[in-house]
Amino acid sequence: MGRDVTEERLANTNYQFAPDEAPTFPGSPFAPRHNPWRRVGYAATGTLVGIATSFPNALTSVNVGTISGSLGLYVAQASWLPAIFYAMNASGNLTLVKARIQFGIPAVTYAILICYSAVAVAQIAIPSFGMAVLVRAVNGLMGAALVSLSVYYFLQVFPAKVRPLALLFGVSLPQLGSPLARLVPVELLAVDHWQGLHLIELAVGLCVLTSISLFPLPPSQRSRAFERLDFLTIACVVSAMLLSCAVLGLGRVLWWTDTPWLGWMLIAAVPLFMLAAAIETTRQNPLVHFEWLGTIGMLRFAAIALLVRLALAEQTFGSVGLLFSGGLNNDQLHTLFWIVILAMALGLVTAALTLSEQRIPYQVIAAAVLIAIGALMDSQATSLTRPPQLYLSQALIGFGTTLFVGPALLFGFLQLIRKGPDHLITLVVLFSITQNVGALAGSAVVGSYQVIQIHAHAAALSEDLLASNPQVLDRLQSGARALSPVIVDPSLGGAEGASLLGNSLMQQASILAFNDVFRLLALLAFGTALYVGWLVVLRSIRGGSNVKRIAA
Repeated sequence: MGRDVTEERLANTNYQFAPDEAPTFPGSPFAPRHNPWRRVGYAATGTLVGIATSFPNALTSVNVGTISGSLGLYVAQASWLPAIFYAMNASGNLTLVKARIQFGIPAVTYAILICYSAVAVAQIAIPSFGMAVLVRAVNGLMGAALVSLSVYYFLQVFPAKVRPLALLFGVSLPQLGSPLARLVPVELLAVDHWQGLHLIELAVGLCVLTSISLFPLPPSQRSRAFERLDFLTIACVVSAMLLSCAVLGLGRVLWWTDTPWLGWMLIAAVPLFMLAAAIETTRQNPLVHFEWLGTIGMLRFAAIALLVRLALAEQTFGSVGLLFSGGLNNDQLHTLFWIVILAMALGLVTAALTLSEQRIPYQVIAAAVLIAIGALMDSQATSLTRPPQLYLSQALIGFGTTLFVGPALLFGFLQLIRKGPDHLITLVVLFSITQNVGALAGSAVVGSYQVIQIHAHAAALSEDLLASNPQVLDRLQSGARALSPVIVDPSLGGAEGASLLGNSLMQQASILAFNDVFRLLALLAFGTALYVGWLVVLRSIRGGSNVKRIAA
């Protein structure tokens, strides 16, 4: 039983796997014993694959405002790019899980990576909006595939008794993509009209191809998986997700009530979701088990996962937006995001060291409380706030991010084990939707709330801006004097001074609006922690100390 399995022995078709080396779920690889050096190789490959899951899209998302100019796009057009990525990433596993079962992990993985590399080359050769959309769509599908691939690689690293850690690492490492993307110098990305960014995207795909070729996974059990009705369900759900994510991505930019066709897109998405549900509930072997999704346990699981993901918009939208409103850019935030990365790594290690079925609810509570504390700390921001004032708060949020994501999905997998492997697609798609749509909805909701609050604060501040007010008059005159060396005309100088005062007012209104956003997200995170705590107490009262069935 202490045998070591080398690549050569795995290549031998006569090799017999032990019962404890069998795949955990359909489509996953065997997990034989490897020598220590090969485990290190699998761990390194799993880490690279996990980060590559989100890194290319993060590069685009954090620079989308400036990229749009190089492509000659309006901001609204550029907002399609992250929306398409999230839609494809959220719905990709509808196809990928069964594809891996039927065609095998290598065939599916290589096909997606080669396709991604090909469209990345095409984008470099023919830069256009259409090519950018195609790259983001394929990248979304690739991201969905690489999350599972990262888990499969970590399955080769950990022995059977601690194999849940593979899931923890596989789904937590993609969280590093966004802070890592902000560390890439803008000058490097902007080379030759942002061709530097496209070259890095291509390099990521090629690096993953190389690494999985050097360390191939053991084989998996293949069988016929697809049925004809699967493709109709997939078409309905993917179309509905594209429409829904487009509304979430564009609503804040075009504004919800000013763009009627956003409403029509949302209306069109509803019957598509309903058609998919109607098809699946009447099938003998459904692709998605909607009756399981409707149970109280899964609804609670989805709600908690979605609420925490919404609260994480504090870091991806709130704090960065606050600093950008003060005139900073990514190159001035490197120290901040190094701290965030370190905090995320510590959160991942803490989650791994404290992981157990009984502790999962408490890990989620702790993560939500840390996120809430971080958001509350940021709600005291002023126009003088700079990255050093956010080091602690953002570290808390980064720590909470990785403390939450892995244990949350692991809880879902514990429910899956009780239901059976045929529910795998349902769980994976549900969690993908909560995280992808949650991320997009978080930016949409808090961004819209911030716009509303900007107007409210601007109106309140402008009530005191009367020309008869000595302080206002002094500010106008000082602004005109500052411009006098370049503007000789006194009347024009006075107008420009008034413009400077107006800009200062809007900047202050924006900061106050961000503070309102931080307070809202802190309330949301605290509310989530209280809700999970209430469930723990309720289950304890009803079933003694049977905490592990909190959401059953």
